Amino acid sequence: MRPTLDQIKAPIEQELAVFETKFRQSMKSKVSLLDTIMTYIVKRKGKQMRPMFVLFTAKLNGGISEATHRGAALVELLHTATLVHDDVVDDSYQRRGFFSINALWKNKIAVLVGDYLLSRGLLLAVTNKDFHLLEIVSDAVQKMSEGELLQIEKARKLNLVEDIYFDIITKKTASLIASCCAIGAASVIDDAEKIEQMRDFGEKIGIAFQIKDDLFDYGADDIGKPTGIDIKEKKLTLPLIYALNNAPDDVKRKLVYIIKNQNTNIRKVKEVVDYVHKSGGIEYATTVMNRYKAEALEILSKFPDNEARTSLQQLVDYVIDRKK
Repeated sequence: MRPTLDQIKAPIEQELAVFETKFRQSMKSKVSLLDTIMTYIVKRKGKQMRPMFVLFTAKLNGGISEATHRGAALVELLHTATLVHDDVVDDSYQRRGFFSINALWKNKIAVLVGDYLLSRGLLLAVTNKDFHLLEIVSDAVQKMSEGELLQIEKARKLNLVEDIYFDIITKKTASLIASCCAIGAASVIDDAEKIEQMRDFGEKIGIAFQIKDDLFDYGADDIGKPTGIDIKEKKLTLPLIYALNNAPDDVKRKLVYIIKNQNTNIRKVKEVVDYVHKSGGIEYATTVMNRYKAEALEILSKFPDNEARTSLQQLVDYVIDRKK
């Protein structure tokens, strides 16, 4: 039986508590409205997978330092800033089952809150002269923005080139997990080759993580009913790209027409979902996901066999096998 997330994080329970304290401190403001919103954000924290990747990769490379905690806080500050801004861009009023910042305080305040979080992250790094960590995270934020814009551009044209899909998810999703792993290593060692190995490890996990998300939309792997949300939003996921690229021309034209013009029609969206299942799109995406997972674990196998490596292996399994 695979360990739960709580069991996986047990070896760094104390370090995570220290991180949480430092993260809360890094968000403090003398402006009461900002402080209220920051408290709300902290209380809605997710599974803590990003700080876990930072802390475990630091531990793998020698130990957890003050710089590691600052690096984890830096990642969370800048990532939270992008999420707050994303909810404004997407007109989204929920985040992890809670009301989003823009739902409660409107767009203007949400944008300013995102800016505040961004500035706190920059100040945290600059004040402590963690310029090497700031460079890693800034590169990830740039790629995430490029990935979002590339996705919007390609969704309009319904571009079905697999290479473009991988370019989008590498930038949009994988770059953040890659930066977590690189920061963990860079916070405790000055070995460019090992830091790059950790970054590569994180990138492969990030790609596998996104493909898993793609599969959720089709109700794959006994994870519930298909939602078709990605189809409604004209997002080109790997199962869909495979299905369309391998469909007869007449079927492909029909499905593309549905995605472009009938994506709010539940019955029509179900037609697309059913065809993706029938075409082997789920199996194909699952195979690709498992290949990236295997490549990531191959990188990890080059590091010393210790508690941190075992925990990272378990975290990788959790990311790929999760049910939501």
